[in-house]
Amino acid sequence: MTAAGVEGPELVRERRGAILVLRLNRPQARNALTMSLIADIGRAVVAAESDPEIRAVVLTGTGDRAFCAGMDLRSFAAGETTSAGAEDAMAGYYRLIRGEIAVPMIGAANATALAGGFELLLACDLIIASDRAEFGLPEVKRGLFAAGGGTLIGTRLPLSIALELALTGDSITATRAYDLGLVNAVVDPAGVLTTAVAYAERIAANAPLSLAATKELVRLGVADTARAATRAEEWRSTVFNSEDAKEGAMAFIEKRAPIWQGR
Repeated sequence: MTAAGVEGPELVRERRGAILVLRLNRPQARNALTMSLIADIGRAVVAAESDPEIRAVVLTGTGDRAFCAGMDLRSFAAGETTSAGAEDAMAGYYRLIRGEIAVPMIGAANATALAGGFELLLACDLIIASDRAEFGLPEVKRGLFAAGGGTLIGTRLPLSIALELALTGDSITATRAYDLGLVNAVVDPAGVLTTAVAYAERIAANAPLSLAATKELVRLGVADTARAATRAEEWRSTVFNSEDAKEGAMAFIEKRAPIWQGR
């Protein structure tokens, strides 16, 4: 039994070909984040990043009550800490929050995501949402602030909207999130994971080096255009001289699907 009284691990891993599905598995606690779950997520995304057979990751939650309700406040109030030796796992989680994990990440919001749960979605490259989901950063209502990446929401939304969400602590519907360009698709709850995996498969069909370069450069271009230009030149030599670049050209000429090597 987990602390939430649910059979199985707090984080469930499932392979679907080149796609890794990670599922937060604390439904009785609305999939709230404990320090052990945070560490598990960190380990999982770092392992996925280093596995050449994994081309994309889908992050979702168990049940229909919540994708993730944020930090488990009971654990937080009780002073829960990470286990000894979990520093690398925590570093991996914070790399995820900062958008630094190279493998493409797709958030599958099966239900509402608040606080740290919303921050997890904001760390993803694409978001597929249930039409019943809501999103918000209520930390200011609890005497806190969105310290897990939520204050970077202005990189995903117009400044006035980002400040509205962060300063009021109020939630928005999935439909409004879609209208604002924050969510890529809004679907029936039963179709959230299927739709997210379909997006992941479309992404995974592309060249791994190209994906890593593109993800980094697009994200960096929002935050630091000068650094993005420098990194583009660094990536150019690696990608354009790669075996996959040659394979892409040959596959086009020969009218066949490319066989990527990731180098």
